[in-house]
Amino acid sequence: MPDFQESSETEEPIKLTSSGGLLDLKDLAGEWRLHRKIIQQNGDTFSFIGKAALRWDSGWEKPTLNYYEQGEVTSPNGNVMSAERRYFWQQPQRGVFDVLFDDKRYFHSFSTSNPNAHHLCGDDHYVVHYRFETWPLWCATWQVKGPRKDYTMVSEYSPL
Repeated sequence: MPDFQESSETEEPIKLTSSGGLLDLKDLAGEWRLHRKIIQQNGDTFSFIGKAALRWDSGWEKPTLNYYEQGEVTSPNGNVMSAERRYFWQQPQRGVFDVLFDDKRYFHSFSTSNPNAHHLCGDDHYVVHYRFETWPLWCATWQVKGPRKDYTMVSEYSPL
């Protein structure tokens, strides 16, 4: 598992892409502070605080970032538990991104011109909207609805 250590060195400024937003897979590479809220339909809110690393993975034919997040989830009653998740990110063409599950199955695609996607998992429907307007700060908002799930999840990323 990747080890997340805070760096005490002075960070170099992030260089913006020509449009001021995300354009290339290489822009995502690195480590990110991750804050997430999971708001259940009944109002219960879970929070996640952790880090996400997107590192190049040489085990693929095309350039691929291995997305790995880890942190702690705090439930509405104050219980804290460890959590982690892995995905793979690829870029089939400029401004278009594919996201795969950790077992390499297709999850969803989006583009910088239309940063929205959806995924059907059984009867549960996942809809995401990515925001890159304030790059290098970015956000993914998921709306999940179905017979088993009904929540909104907002994940905010900032560079480490």
